[in-house]
Amino acid sequence: MSNNTAINTNNPKLFHQFSSKLTQAQLFWRQLSPGLRRIWLVVGLAVSLYSVWLVAIAPAMNTLRNAPDLHRKLDAQIDNMQTISAEVKSLQKQPKLGLDDAQKALQNTVAQRLGSTGQINIIGSRAILTLKSAPPQSVAEFLTEARINARAIPQEVKITRNNASVTSWDGSMTLSLPAK
Repeated sequence: MSNNTAINTNNPKLFHQFSSKLTQAQLFWRQLSPGLRRIWLVVGLAVSLYSVWLVAIAPAMNTLRNAPDLHRKLDAQIDNMQTISAEVKSLQKQPKLGLDDAQKALQNTVAQRLGSTGQINIIGSRAILTLKSAPPQSVAEFLTEARINARAIPQEVKITRNNASVTSWDGSMTLSLPAK
């Protein structure tokens, strides 16, 4: 009751307008024939049911419909994260590698995976690899082996796709090696 009083005292003009419109609607309703009342009730019920469908039921059904696909995507992400976690753990278990051994391993990896398409320049614990028409698969294999064998971590990569008949990459990347 206090809410009605608050509305009355705060804005009596608005309350009076609402009350007037409500009285007009009731008068209109009473003047309708029973057949028209039923039609309006059916229309009102249909609009109400459609509104409930749009607001509550359809979104829930959509969620249920999309849940299996979302579940598969999340499972794939979890599998990927577990694979990465296992890889990290295996890398952590490897024995420490000295700088000299890391440099030799990196040079061997460049020679084996990139051949003449890759030139390496090692300065202390940093290595700069220059690529010239290097096949993407060879670069990917190099990075994997460099990470595992030489514990080399890419720090900066500036490569561009060569638009020759065969896809290849040009550019450079800076790798960091383990400290002494």
